[in-house]
Formats: sequence, C-alpha cells, structure tokens
Amino acid sequence: MAVWDIASRLLGLLLLFHTWRAWAVVEVEMEDIVEVFRGDTAQIYCKFTSEDGIGAIDIVWFYTARTGDRQKIYFQDSTMKLVDRGTPFTDRISVNGTGANGVVVLTINEVKLKDELEFICFIKSLTDGKGEGRTKLRVFETPKFPTIDAVRTGISVSETGLSKIGVCDVKNGFPKPNVTWYRDNTPLHNVPDEVKVISSTTTESSGLFSVKSELSLQVTKEDKDAEFYCEVNYFVPGETRMTETNRINITVHYPATAVSLWVESPKGKIKEGDSIEFHCHDNGNSASSFTITDERGDPIEESKVLKNVTRRNNGVYNCNSLDLETGEEISANTTVVVNFLDPAVVIPEDIAVVALGKGLTATCNALSSLPTSTAWFKNGKEIFKGHTLTLRNATFDTTGTYVCVVTVPDIDGMETSGTLQVNVKGPPEIERPDNTEIEESVETSVHLSCSVRGFPAPIVNWTTSDGKVHDSKSKLTGEGVQSEVSFKVTSDVTAVCNAFNEHGTDTVAFHIKTIKGATDIQIKKEGNGVVIPVIIICVLLLALLGSVLYFFYKKGKICGRSGKQDLTKEKSSKDNIVVEMKSDNTEEAILLGVNGEKLSPSD
Repeated sequence: MAVWDIASRLLGLLLLFHTWRAWAVVEVEMEDIVEVFRGDTAQIYCKFTSEDGIGAIDIVWFYTARTGDRQKIYFQDSTMKLVDRGTPFTDRISVNGTGANGVVVLTINEVKLKDELEFICFIKSLTDGKGEGRTKLRVFETPKFPTIDAVRTGISVSETGLSKIGVCDVKNGFPKPNVTWYRDNTPLHNVPDEVKVISSTTTESSGLFSVKSELSLQVTKEDKDAEFYCEVNYFVPGETRMTETNRINITVHYPATAVSLWVESPKGKIKEGDSIEFHCHDNGNSASSFTITDERGDPIEESKVLKNVTRRNNGVYNCNSLDLETGEEISANTTVVVNFLDPAVVIPEDIAVVALGKGLTATCNALSSLPTSTAWFKNGKEIFKGHTLTLRNATFDTTGTYVCVVTVPDIDGMETSGTLQVNVKGPPEIERPDNTEIEESVETSVHLSCSVRGFPAPIVNWTTSDGKVHDSKSKLTGEGVQSEVSFKVTSDVTAVCNAFNEHGTDTVAFHIKTIKGATDIQIKKEGNGVVIPVIIICVLLLALLGSVLYFFYKKGKICGRSGKQDLTKEKSSKDNIVVEMKSDNTEEAILLGVNGEKLSPSD
C-alpha cells in the first residue's frame, strides 16, 4: 500500500511537470518593422529571455511566404549553425550571436524588393518552453525626378467639356509614389465638370512602380496666367519625402471685350511729310483679324502705314477687330491731326532797291497750324528775330541777300524759308587798294583788279596814260562788280579803273614804274630763294674739282702727249679757278673759266 501510494504520487508529479512544460513560454522581443533601401543590408534583431543555458536552446528563423506558409531558412543549437539550402536567402543571410546574451541578429545582404516579407524568430528552451517573434521588412527605392509635359496647342474657353492640361510622370519608385496636381499652389482634386485627374500605375520588370497622372480642366480666361505643376510624395526609411516638377503655363484663347487703336509712329505731333504707323490691339487671345479704315471707310493697306501725309489726311480712323472663332466684332477709333507749315512769303518779293541813306521794311510770314517763330539771317549770321525786318540809313554794306527762316518750335525740323535781295542804289564806289604804286620789269605783264560797289551795276573799263583802252574781265558780285585787266609793260605808265552808272562815276589810278637791269631783278623776284644757293653750290663744286686736278698734277698723275702741263694760278678772269680740258686727238688744250669763257693756253 505504501509503495503504491508513493508511485501514484510520483506519477502525479510527473504529469504536473509535463503540464507545466506545455504551458511554459519563452518571451521573445522583436521590432515590428525594419526599413531599408533596396541594395542595402538589413539587420533584424531577436531578443529572448530563458533560464536555460545556450546548450539547452534551439534558434530557428523563418519567413512567411506570400502564400502564407512558413519557410525555414536557418537553424542553430549548441552544436551547429545551419543555413537552409534552396531558399531565396541561402547565399545572402547570416546570424550573428550564440544567444548566450539573449540576442541574435539576422543579417540580409543586398536586399531585394521581393525581400519585403515577414521574418519569424523561433526560440525553443529545454525547460522554459518555446516562443517566437515577428518583424516585417520594408524595402524602399527613391523614384527618378518627375517630369511634366504641357499641351502644345492653345485651349479655347469656348470649348465644351474638359480640356487636357498636361501629364506628370514619375518613374521607378518603391513603394508606389503619390502624385498631386497644383494650380498656383492650390491642390487640385476631382470635381465633376470642372477638374479631372486620371492616374495610372505601371509595374516595371524590376518590380518598381511608375506613375502617370493626367490633368483635365474646364479652362477659363483666368487660367492664362496660372502656373500648373505636380507634387510627388514618396517613401524612404523612416520618413516621407516630397519633390515638385517644373511649372508650366498653357495658352488660353478667349474672345476680346475691348480694342485699342493708336498712332505708334511718329511719337508726339505729326507734320506733313511724315509716315503714320497705326497699331490696333484687343484684349482677347484668340485668332482675330484687324481692319483700319479712314472716315470714308477706305481701308489702310501697306502694313497699316500712311506715307507722306498731308493736312488732307486729318480725321478719325477706325479699327475693327473680328474674332475668327466666334465671329464677334468690336471697334475703336482715334483722331489724327496733321500739322502744316506753308512756304514763307516775303514782302517785298525777290529784290528790293533802296537809295543810299534811306530805309526799308520787309515782312516774312508763313501760314501754320501751330505757333511759329521767325528769324532773319545774312551771310549765315542771325541779324534779327521777328516777322518784320527794318533797315535804316542804308549804305552799300546793306546790300546783300537776306534769308528769313520760319520754324515751328513744337516740332523739330519743321521749318520753311524765303529770301530777299536788297540792292542799294547810288553812284559807283571803288574800293581803294592798299598800294597803287607798282614796280614792274620791262616786257612783263601786269595784272590789276578793282572792286566796285553801286547800283545799278556800274560799267567798268580800263585806260592807260598812253591813250589805250584795254580789254578787261568783269563779273557781278553781291555788292557790285569785280573787274580785272592784264597788259604788257614797256615803259612807265598809269592805268586807270573807270566805273560809272546813272548816278555818277568813280576812278582809281595805278602808277606803274619800269625797272632797269631786269635780268638780276627778275632772278631775284622769281627765285632768289632757289637760284642763288644753286649758283653758290656750283662755284664750290668747281673749286673742289680744280683742287683735285691740281693735286694730281703735283703728284705727276696728269700727263699729255707733249708732257706735263702746268696748271697755273697766275691769272683768272673771274674767280681765279681754271680747268684744263684735253683730248686724245688734239694737242690743243682748252681752258674754261668758271663763267664758261674760253681761255687761251697762255691765259
């Protein structure tokens, strides 16, 4: 009985022990999610608590297949570490640690997109039972920079339905990126009959995702200045990042509500002779045609330019803008004023005659559409400002051409002019020369002139004291007559310039004295600055030549047929320099002086 009781108690304790072991659990702690970029290395930690030593613990790693089944990839106990063959992780995993400190780490190299699975760490203890933990591996890939393409053609606000604005494209991201459209920093979402966003996702052969998003709108006029772009949100380990595309604009066609017409050129006031360039513009942005017409309705051709305008072109001009899509027409007008300046009218006309000592009044006017200013000029210098020119106490200096210039100060270059020739009538007046006493050589020509003022133009002739009347050349000048005469002088003579008209006469006499020894004087007059130096140089050269010949004579270098010849300095008719000249065909020596005189040998 006692034995049976003991056995029963032992059996009960054994059953209690097995029951306790069945309910015992090893506590395992793991991260819920581990995130890593594709191609990087992932480390999954498994922490556990057990009273047993490493010799009583088994460690097993699994992953959950997409079918939901567990697939063992690693086993470890106190005697071995074993990586299962034939799994996707066979060559890419390792486990660090023995578990002695309660931590083991599963390392996965060169993480792939397909590695985004759940990994299980299973711990089995001899006395503490078993336990497991789970970690999900998340894999990421940064997408390429997004692109945006706008529609190339313009969009009309009159189009019915939605119009395509553009397409955004973002490629090769993981997980799938999100695309949001914006208009001027305002996000756009689907709104019936107003906004439509269509997105499509493509899975590339690499497993990465590409997203394409298309935006369509009911376009309004306000969209002409709007900027459209896409915002792309994508995921990376531990955060979400964002990038944006470039901004795009669209061309919006909308009908005009107003039109403007103006003169583009010239700027400011218009004058006769200008070319007027019209510009017409409306506030629409659709295809339009413009027609510019004058008051009579006649169109202006040649690129909307009026050439060489006159005052007859004054009037109201119209511009009609026709919308080629809607057929609507609007118009505007502008007024053109062409300013004019008629030719100057000078009174008296052309020529005015005034007596010596008297006065003259002349006027100059030009009809103009604008205020004018008048100035009088003589010999290029301004002498008076104003329309009326008054000349008092006239003298021959008053004679001349007067020019009046009428200008329009408001317009540069707008001017006209007229002329008045003023003649002062009176007896001739000869301008007295500085010198009337003239010296001339015999048989030379003398040239004389005299200037005569007077009106009517004086008649001028030339006479000499020997009773001759000489032909002369006379020409009219602005103030009278210029007369010239030339004649040959043979003796002392007086030449007289005679001028006369209906009001009187005037004369001036030139006393001409002939000069003896004309040759030397002539040389002096015509070229004493050149001839005299030439003569001096020739004399020096002949002296040098004589010295050289004398030197050779002394040295016995100069010999003739009859023996050595003497070069003597006994006598020289002019300059004491004698040159001996000899010929092989004659015994005669010719001696020449520096003045070219032939000398006998004895000389």
